[in-house]
Amino acid sequence: MPWFLYLLRCGDGSLYTGISNDVARRLAAHRAGRGARYLRGRGPLTLVRRIRVGSRSDALRAEHRVKSLKKERKEKLALGKVRLKDILNNDLS
Repeated sequence: MPWFLYLLRCGDGSLYTGISNDVARRLAAHRAGRGARYLRGRGPLTLVRRIRVGSRSDALRAEHRVKSLKKERKEKLALGKVRLKDILNNDLS
């Protein structure tokens, strides 16, 4: 089963990055208040982007890299203005 990196928009406008092999199930868990503590009380949660990354190992690496991005670059990824491939192969700016 393939793994995905996903980006959620929180009710306060912030972006959350996570990984899962079942994004719909994970989003339902987040909305129910289970899972990431950061998301509790930050609803409503909207799935902004879902990107197939392959294996769990690839997903973990991608998640770490995206979480270390500056806000502006992460917003561009969320809007589809930059590809995950480019982020993984280039600098963090």
